Amino acid sequence: MNSSFWEIKEGNRPNLICGRLAHYTAVKGHFPVLVCSIIVCGGFLKACFKNYEAFVLTGLFLAGIVIGQLAYSFVEIHQIVYPLLRTPSFSLYCYFSPLIIFMAALDVDFYILKNMFWQVLLTGLISFFTALVIIVNVVLKFNDESWDLQSCVLLSMVIAITDPVHSVNPLKTIGISKMYIDIIRGESMIICSFISICFGFFRSSTPHISMFKDFHVLLDLILNILGSIMCGYWCAKIIHFILTDLFSNTLTNTVLYFSMVYMTFYIVEFFGMSGLVALVTVGLNLDSLSFNPRFKLIITKFLTMFSSIFHHLIYTFFGIVVGCGNSNYFRAHSVVFILILFVTVNFVRLATIMIVSPVLKHSVYGYDWRWGAVIAWSGMKGVFSLLLAPDIYNVAEQKIQSPQVFILYIQVVSLLTVGINSYMMTHFARTLDLCAISLPRQLAMQSVIKHIREIIRNTITLFKIEKTLTNVNWPLVEEKTKIKYSIPPGAGQLYHISLDDKESSSPTDEVLIEEARLHVAMIQMSSFEKQYKDGILGVEAARILIGATKSYCSIQRKFMSIYDVLTYVRARSWLVKFKNMLTFLEYHKDTSPSTLLWKNRFLIFVHHLVFSEEFEYTGHIISFLYIYPMIVHLWPMARELNVWALIAVNYYFMFLYVLQSALKITVLKRKYFHQHWNILEFFIVLIGMVDIFCIYFVKLRPENLVLIQITVIIGYFRLIRFIPLIKLIIPLLIKIVEVQINKRLSLMYSITKGYVKSQEDTAFLIKQISSRESVYQKLYKILEINKRDAVRELGLIEHEGRDVVIALKTKHAIRNVIATALKNLTFLWSRGIIDNREGVEMNKVLLAKMKALNKFPMKISPPTPDKYLHNIVWLQNKDVFIEFFKKKAKLAYFDCGEIICKEGEMSQGIYLIISGLAIVHGSPPTFGIDSSLRSDRESISKFTDYCTCGDIIGELSCLLKRESEYTATCETILQACFISLEDLYEGFDVFWPSLEYKIWLKLALSTAYQYFESALVNEDLKFQKCVELNVAYVKTLSSYNEMTIDNKTMKFVIVVYGSVIDTGTELPYLAPCILPKICLQVQGISDLSKLLVVQASEPTKNNNNANVIGLVQQPVELITDPDSL
Repeated sequence: MNSSFWEIKEGNRPNLICGRLAHYTAVKGHFPVLVCSIIVCGGFLKACFKNYEAFVLTGLFLAGIVIGQLAYSFVEIHQIVYPLLRTPSFSLYCYFSPLIIFMAALDVDFYILKNMFWQVLLTGLISFFTALVIIVNVVLKFNDESWDLQSCVLLSMVIAITDPVHSVNPLKTIGISKMYIDIIRGESMIICSFISICFGFFRSSTPHISMFKDFHVLLDLILNILGSIMCGYWCAKIIHFILTDLFSNTLTNTVLYFSMVYMTFYIVEFFGMSGLVALVTVGLNLDSLSFNPRFKLIITKFLTMFSSIFHHLIYTFFGIVVGCGNSNYFRAHSVVFILILFVTVNFVRLATIMIVSPVLKHSVYGYDWRWGAVIAWSGMKGVFSLLLAPDIYNVAEQKIQSPQVFILYIQVVSLLTVGINSYMMTHFARTLDLCAISLPRQLAMQSVIKHIREIIRNTITLFKIEKTLTNVNWPLVEEKTKIKYSIPPGAGQLYHISLDDKESSSPTDEVLIEEARLHVAMIQMSSFEKQYKDGILGVEAARILIGATKSYCSIQRKFMSIYDVLTYVRARSWLVKFKNMLTFLEYHKDTSPSTLLWKNRFLIFVHHLVFSEEFEYTGHIISFLYIYPMIVHLWPMARELNVWALIAVNYYFMFLYVLQSALKITVLKRKYFHQHWNILEFFIVLIGMVDIFCIYFVKLRPENLVLIQITVIIGYFRLIRFIPLIKLIIPLLIKIVEVQINKRLSLMYSITKGYVKSQEDTAFLIKQISSRESVYQKLYKILEINKRDAVRELGLIEHEGRDVVIALKTKHAIRNVIATALKNLTFLWSRGIIDNREGVEMNKVLLAKMKALNKFPMKISPPTPDKYLHNIVWLQNKDVFIEFFKKKAKLAYFDCGEIICKEGEMSQGIYLIISGLAIVHGSPPTFGIDSSLRSDRESISKFTDYCTCGDIIGELSCLLKRESEYTATCETILQACFISLEDLYEGFDVFWPSLEYKIWLKLALSTAYQYFESALVNEDLKFQKCVELNVAYVKTLSSYNEMTIDNKTMKFVIVVYGSVIDTGTELPYLAPCILPKICLQVQGISDLSKLLVVQASEPTKNNNNANVIGLVQQPVELITDPDSL
């Protein structure tokens, strides 16, 4: 362990510190003032030079040199800096390096680094060894102080470290792809970790170049790395567990978080491993899902703040150390040597990039020579080189007269690289158009800006009719809210395409789809994170989905499907096969016959004995008792001393085995050999008899070596006597495997459900991704196919693990109820309706219930078929409805491939699916529109959808008494609750008119949410609420019937079935569509038209939802079936 910055041998240790006798002690309180002054000065410089970090660090370094020179000349200043000069260099390393390396690792995307790990590792190793070879030769040749080879090697290792913070900061400010940033940062962390491990070996022993040739040293190095990684992994698990505790507050989390970072570093270092590697592992294993969103912001701010402070302190401290040294050693040659080192460092970086460029070009998406030119300037040196610089002198055998020169050379080279290289990186990136926004990206940005402008325009239009805003200066409002699209500096210029050359200049659909694919991936990742925050997805499911999305982003023209995500299906199938094998091996005790065929008392006694529990336990006890004799038999020395005792014990146990098998055979006869465990017992007896005979023959022929060898080999076969003990643990193994299978099924269902939700979220935004209709149609088709495949996978999972899915759905329902209660509690708390103490207590109660869901059972038995009637929403869970249809409903069973209903045939009734999966396909829904009005829809391809547990088939066709518009086919064995058409209409007559109206209301709400969810996102249109409070209702229009629309009381009017015409403009509106605000009266033009009217909550106010007017007035063409919902 280091005692100071530079350790001097005991025989040559003067009391001189920086050339001045130290006959005093440090003055208390002065050094903290110096530290605070450095922090304030650094903050002031950072405020003045916001984007020029090199100026800030250079100013602090020069200030440190001035302070050091003053300390060299004046005792009063020397007393202030004395604590710094007596601080061990390893202590400074332990103070500053953990937080900085952790912040760098936390900013790296683990999935990108995992996909590029071998390329990054290769780049790091090549960079290290190239720097070591070239810089060592340059230092040996050009330094004029006659340094030995050991000091040159140590200096080369330290100066080869690429700083993980400074090397990527210039790229982050100009919008470069994070993939390249993570490659550079990952490479720098590998070099930094490897060199820190090497210096850890050097501190514990005197370094020699040949020490790495010893096998034990290489083995220690490998174990050091692996041990540090394992410690870091488990520490990350502990930190994640702490941060996910619902009862801990932000302050507690912050304190624990920073404490765990330093504790991890110190504990790992205490056990002789690398704390730096451990913290890199911790940072890589923590991601955005490991933190609460608010807490993540706080942690990021704290890390950034402390990292900046640490950088300022390090550069100032080492400037002080350099300034306290003897300036006679700093000559003109030092400047030349520093410039040579600077050029050499950049040459080494260039050589490294040239060597690894073929590998990166083959494996990194979009990599070319331009990226190589930019990355070649990323070899910046920073704080890690400075923190290890004093160890060059401390661990070297040959001590030089001025140890400060090592720090001076490294610090000046660091400042040169931070200043010059950062400028060259940004300059090259802009010059080579790596920051330029591509034309497809610009078109996408234009589409978004256009959409925002439309929202602003619609909002202003709505506000103009407000009575309280009539005297507003609206021209000024329009002028101040006008958005002008401008390209960021260095992003390139937008291409203006005229009508003449539009065909040749505009990007092709393939280019736009490729750009849109990246947007789709970002939308999906955002959806996954939102679902995790809302409690829909678990941490593991969200990580898998986000990781898979990032992995497939780098594959051109690849849209991630659900089959790409479910890569763990192989593991699940392995578990199922393992469970089947265990089930086959499970011991099933033979049952005793009800009547005995024997009259012999002995046979009756043997029968009762064999089928008793005690007999089974006795067999297990015999196997356990033989463990000790077997150990003695396998131990050569003990075997030689107890030969005759072992033979006697073997006879005794063989007698018990033979007796056990004989009694079973006597009772079971041929049935004895039907049980595989009985066959094993019989085989053990045969092997034992052969063993006894071999021992007997050896006694007769002791000179026969072949017989002796055979006897020894057969003696080892006695180990099979312990195999029957396995049947004791097989039931336990089966339970463990079942739990793992259930977890896999639950995880698979969560992943698939989250994927379906992300596809739905993306479908609402694809219009903003690309405004070109052909691209929109292709994107929509891809998303629909992927969603359909995911829904099919959901049905198959539910069919496979029905009880697991029921438990998961129940758990999510409980979580949603508690989450809603927490939101209401927060609202009441914020409004002062309940005081702080009551709010805290109620919050604890709800959080305790939320936390209790972690112990929720993995399986819940499915309800009986009659209970599923409670799930039919239009029955409202009312006993009178349920009892009526319970008498009428019948259970229907369908085999795989069987047709439930066929397109064009009259529907026989409705089917409520209880279990199984059905595929629904047919012509696009007509929505009751006359064929003359829907001629433009005939080109739409047929739709396909999937129905699973809880879905109803045939509602609309039964309501209309028309032929079915689709064919429903069973994908698996299906069980359904069937209500015939006659029974349904009998229910209509008995409960007229409420029951039929409720079915129409349910279908209308489903259609509205299916097509216009983005417009209804702020509406609470639950079925029960619509029925009881009349929040929304269904209006029926026959042909030529009219309806007046009052915009003050009607927030939305949605045509869900049929078609209407505006009596003022005579524009037709075909279902499904939202009627615009300018439409004041409509008339039905179909035989039957259904309109869903959403009432305004406050009639005096107009709708403030800005996107209502912007909605398309023509029907949105989506290929889906309303009945399937």
